[in-house]
This record gives sequence, C-alpha cells and structure tokens, in this order.
Amino acid sequence: MSDAAARWVDWVRRLQGIAQNGLTFALSDYDTERYTAVREIAAEMLAASTGAPVPVMRDLLGGDAGYATPKVDVRGVMFREDRILLVRERSDGCWTLPGGWADIGSSPVENVVREIREEAGFEARAVRLLAVLDRGKHPHPPLPFHVYKLFILCEITGGQATPSPETAAVSFFGESELPELSLGRVTAAQIRRMFEHLRNPGWPPDLD
Repeated sequence: MSDAAARWVDWVRRLQGIAQNGLTFALSDYDTERYTAVREIAAEMLAASTGAPVPVMRDLLGGDAGYATPKVDVRGVMFREDRILLVRERSDGCWTLPGGWADIGSSPVENVVREIREEAGFEARAVRLLAVLDRGKHPHPPLPFHVYKLFILCEITGGQATPSPETAAVSFFGESELPELSLGRVTAAQIRRMFEHLRNPGWPPDLD
C-alpha cells in the first residue's frame, strides 16, 4: 500500500475513534446523529480506498462499542536449538509467530499459551515479555484499527508440531533462513529482534 493510501487509512482510523467515543458519551439525539454521520463518512472513505462495499465497511467500523481503545495482538516467541517457531497461515500461505487477537476474559499469558496450542500444537509456559509495539509504527499493511502487539517469550512444555484449521504447517527456522512472512502479522525486523533478545536475555522489553 502506498504512503498516500496508508495516510488515508490513518484518517479513517482517527475519524472512527472520534465517532465511537462520541456515540459512547452522546447526550442527545443530535449528538448521536452527528457522530453516526462521522462514522458513515469514515466508512465511505475506507470503501473508496479499498474498493470494498460501503455496507461492509460500515459493519466493520460499527462492530465495536464503548470508548475506543487499541486492539491487542499477542505473539508467542519460542526457540528450539536457536531456531524460532513459525506457523504458516492458511489465509495467505505465509509464515508468522503463533498468535492473534487477545480474547476478553483471558490474560495476555492465557491468550498466548492458548494460541500456541491451537495454532502449533505445543503446550507452552510464558517466561517473559519481550516487546510491546505499536503496529502503526512498523511496516505492516495499514488497518482501520489501532493495534498494540505483545511479543511473549515462551518455553515448550509438551505437545508436538500440529497444524490446525488456521495453520497449514508448523516449523522452526534459523535467523538466516526465514520464509516469506505474513506481513500483516509480523515483520522480518521483528523476528530478527527476537533473535537478539535470545542472545541477550538480560535486555528489558522493547517499547514503542
């Protein structure tokens, strides 16, 4: 996506936040009507920039309620003999760290352990936090939502490599042999940074 298109998506994200917060604290029918109109403009802008139908974008932006806050993406970082665990997504055929959106009602640790089990087949124990990153500050394809990414170092405690309905393959890779990555989920620079943390276990977590 071009820089201009990325800026367009950023404007949509900001308008959506204004609309959602306004609808949450609306004091009158006038307020509700005004902020609904702002959300509609955001949906039309997003549809124009992506080619998707306006109703689809309207449903996407209207699917959240309450005060607008960043979504949370958790990623499990596991090594075996200096090789990192990756899973291949069925959705795009590319590779990523196991993980996904954090579910409400579960802690970050509970979320990442579950994602590793479901996507890779391994039982795991969370060891420490390696990074908390703002997705928008890294070269991921733009999303209409603000996202924080948590990278959590984990140890394998059981299980075996097992693909899932979401993942077509599970494997370990050396730092110099990374496959094609699912850039919406992880970047090569982030993977390389995880290897640096492996070599420097005393480092504090990375923070954006």
